Amino acid sequence: MSEMRWNPILSEWVVTATHRQDRTFLPPAGYCPLCPTAAGGFPTEVPEADYDFVVFDNKFPSLKIDAGQPSIEGNDLYPVRPSQGICEVVLYSSNHTGTLTDLSTKKIQELVRVWRDRYEELGSHKDIDYVFIFENKGEAIGVTIHHPHGQIYAFSYLPPKIMRELTSEKEHLERTGRCLHCDIVQGEIKEAQRIVAQSDHFIAFIPFYARYPYEVHIYAKAHRGSLSDFSPGEENDLGTLLHKVLKKYDGLWNISMPYMMVMHQKPTDGKDWPGCHFHIEFYPPLRTPQKLKYLAGCESGAGTFVNDTLPEEKAGELRAVKI
Repeated sequence: MSEMRWNPILSEWVVTATHRQDRTFLPPAGYCPLCPTAAGGFPTEVPEADYDFVVFDNKFPSLKIDAGQPSIEGNDLYPVRPSQGICEVVLYSSNHTGTLTDLSTKKIQELVRVWRDRYEELGSHKDIDYVFIFENKGEAIGVTIHHPHGQIYAFSYLPPKIMRELTSEKEHLERTGRCLHCDIVQGEIKEAQRIVAQSDHFIAFIPFYARYPYEVHIYAKAHRGSLSDFSPGEENDLGTLLHKVLKKYDGLWNISMPYMMVMHQKPTDGKDWPGCHFHIEFYPPLRTPQKLKYLAGCESGAGTFVNDTLPEEKAGELRAVKI
């Protein structure tokens, strides 16, 4: 059963997906459903002996094209509607023990093109308003399968955080005539102290307003709304800089850094959205090799993050990592 229930206090949808209670949880490597199917072995999601990338529908989706009718009837106070959408899994490699960091730069460049393909194909569906590409890495994030993979949620509406971002972009554009994100990029380049790495077309930095100690954002230097706006050279450049950031994360403490990686780009609802500016955000939960940044009462209850570190100092630590 999958449905959406309206929260009238925060004016946002909450997805109820009870079937996800049964999803696979930390299987041993010999029974990984994302590995290639071995001859005479456990059948997996990939009936091939090897692969480069694989994209398939999530077996335990939060959103469904054929979501069916909700389990309960809504009313004026509590509207309910089917949780319509699409959930996909993107496998990065047939190597069960690797991570995105372990891929070659060339393969990450190819992955950028896979992301673009899925953004465009899913976004072409008339009922899909937002294509959200992301990766959860590490048990600290709540990953249930270690095999290197990401996910894509294609929403039939604009998620609340995205809507808030779009509103800020629109207000800034109307007030100044400029893109909010372009101003942020220029500000970071001018100050330089929060930059982690940069290339011809992209910049990676810990933002002035970082909520997590090692929260890195990767921005297109030029105004680009989505993956669809990139030239082949920009796609390759993004893959190269993304790989550098991943290596710096793992080289910081010589551990495989857990994180949430999320991609923000133009909605696919057919509207203009001129303030949209492509960027990737990383939320690593570690503040030291042994300590987590918990989302406790202030963060979860009030919505205000408390960062125990200075972005300028943490950017310097990542910048100094030799790769």
